[in-house]
Amino acid sequence: MPDKSERQQNNNQNMHGTFSNEAVLLSQQMSQQLPLENNDDEIDLAVLWRAIWAGKYVIIAISFVFSVASISFALSKPNVYKASVLLSPASSEGSGGLGAIGSQLGGLASLAGVSLGGGGTDKTTLAIEILKSRAFLERYINKHELLVPLMAAKKWDSVENILIFDDEIYDQNTGEWLIANNAVPSDWEAYQKLLKLVTTTQDKITSLVTINIEFYSPEIAKQWLIWLVADVNNFMREKDEKEASASINYLTNQLEKTEVSAMEAVFYQLIEEQTKNMMLTKVSAEYVLKTVDPAQVPEKKSGPKRAIIVVLGTVFGGVLSVLVVLIRYFTNSNKSTKTKEDILA
Repeated sequence: MPDKSERQQNNNQNMHGTFSNEAVLLSQQMSQQLPLENNDDEIDLAVLWRAIWAGKYVIIAISFVFSVASISFALSKPNVYKASVLLSPASSEGSGGLGAIGSQLGGLASLAGVSLGGGGTDKTTLAIEILKSRAFLERYINKHELLVPLMAAKKWDSVENILIFDDEIYDQNTGEWLIANNAVPSDWEAYQKLLKLVTTTQDKITSLVTINIEFYSPEIAKQWLIWLVADVNNFMREKDEKEASASINYLTNQLEKTEVSAMEAVFYQLIEEQTKNMMLTKVSAEYVLKTVDPAQVPEKKSGPKRAIIVVLGTVFGGVLSVLVVLIRYFTNSNKSTKTKEDILA
């Protein structure tokens, strides 16, 4: 009979053989799984391509429908023309004299309510902000009677050179509005519509100002732009004229009350400067914004970008059709798989 040492040695050999066999089997299984996992991606791509190829007619049909729809939409949009004008800040000749005495008489002038500053750049910034304001644009619309073309026009007839109005909004024959119980569009609605058509930019380096107006008619866009620049200049002129007149009246009253000869000289000098400002408001046609490049009738449309609309519409239709085909393919595949499993069960 074998002794204990021999039996122990046999047991160790059996265990070693068992572990060796299990290790071999495990390594074989892992080596078999790795190629399968690597093939999963290839299989998935192949399935996707088969699904797309099987639904190629659906993809073509949906893309064609979207392409035709985008073409129809692009052609239905009316042409829009952009008129532009380039302006520069008009230098104030009177600001030099006021600035010269501003350091000496600033305290007295501010006490008297007289402004000694106000260069061209500050006035330009103020003019741009006024041009965007509701009060100014509403006054502009009412002054030039722009409510009907602004709110009711839908396109421009280039042959007849006339605006065509939307019959569902405005009756051109009777002059009646056909929306909201024949109510006239409010000033707020007109202001919001005009604000979308007007864009104003100022170059930070040169201080040059560019104003654009977009509209269906190129000639109307140019005319509106000319009126807009003239009105903002007139608005600023009237504002400064009122301020100068009020300052002169105040200084004249104070001059009559003073008994100090030195103060009389100061008041005379302030009155002289304000009189110069008053004179400038009378003689300067372009008071704040001076025209560098006048507005012209635009010859080319600025919009709509029909080619971009058609391309985007077609691409969107193609992507959507591919998604529809893939969803339908995998939905049908899942149903067939479940059916087979039910039959086998």
